[in-house]
Amino acid sequence: MAERPLTLMAVHAHPDDEATSTGGVLARYAAEGVRTVLVTCTDGRCGDGPGGVKPGDPGHDPAAVVAMRQAELAASCAELRVSHLETLGYADSGMMGWSTNDLPGSFWTTPVADAAARLAELIRRYQPDVIVTYDENGFYGHPDHIQAHRITMEAVRQTDVPAKVYWTTVPRSAFAEFGRVMKELGIEWAEPEADGPQLGLPDEDITTWVDTRGYGAQKFAALATHASQTENIFFLQLGQERFVELMGVETFLRVGDRTGAPTPEDDLFAGLR
Repeated sequence: MAERPLTLMAVHAHPDDEATSTGGVLARYAAEGVRTVLVTCTDGRCGDGPGGVKPGDPGHDPAAVVAMRQAELAASCAELRVSHLETLGYADSGMMGWSTNDLPGSFWTTPVADAAARLAELIRRYQPDVIVTYDENGFYGHPDHIQAHRITMEAVRQTDVPAKVYWTTVPRSAFAEFGRVMKELGIEWAEPEADGPQLGLPDEDITTWVDTRGYGAQKFAALATHASQTENIFFLQLGQERFVELMGVETFLRVGDRTGAPTPEDDLFAGLR
């Protein structure tokens, strides 16, 4: 019997999430021969339609948005050389507080146990060594990101398969640098409010820093496949060189580990190879 390949599973909420926070590691580890599995939980129907038409505005067709975003997701996976794409197909819940949060079939209203059972089935099938998802707040409070966190952690608990579990994060120092570059380029950028929710982590609390600059062109190209979503435009406005400079190191908090690999570490698979 052939030896099982090292496997990375990334669990994301929407089409395009895979490119922003994990595009680099997906591309890097695929190039290193690791099997990469992307699980996308929702269909993205609450995203922008053609021409930037917003949900609820005249001309926004959720079914057409779903079809467009699925095609974009497939193109992104091709750019990142993702081995396997799995889509759970739950309805995009929209931003916190939108009426779409509570619609039947939305990911936000789906019982955690039900969605976790489906994800657990995929974990048992692929036997990932490493799983990556969001923190308890979904990084910035989006209901679908929070739900992706919840079902992932429950599925991990049920299966006890992965040797390592990570949450995506951003070092606080990066926000200041990002704001500086945006101002330099004349791009409008809303800096996090000092008295608002704190995004990311202090640099010293981050356990894992993965250099993906060698795969920055792939990450940029993957994000460009999702150019229909206006929130991605400011990243693309940076141009590839500055984009790689700012987003070429992906950072994580290790929350589960059976390898004993010391931290800080520079490899999600430290202790496994």
